[in-house]
Amino acid sequence: MQSELLPLLYIFLLATFVGLEVIRRVSPLLHTPLMSLTNAISAIAVVGSIVIAGKQETTLSTVLGTVAVAASMINIVGGYLITYRMLRMFKKRETKQP
Repeated sequence: MQSELLPLLYIFLLATFVGLEVIRRVSPLLHTPLMSLTNAISAIAVVGSIVIAGKQETTLSTVLGTVAVAASMINIVGGYLITYRMLRMFKKRETKQP
């Protein structure tokens, strides 16, 4: 098990740095579509973490799976709230007619 952990840790670190660089270079005009894509990825993460938490193989995997479910759900809800707020900014305001 120890020999499998190190390559997975390397992959995680590389994915983190690549993700940060990709997100940092996105123009502000594309933030709303990017947030929608992030929400879709988080939905996949929720499904995976529910599966991991539901297996209950070890106490650690159950706790980490539950934490992953909570973190992904917070990310999804926050993303939708931010997207909704950004889209509301582009709606035309109704003018009051006398």
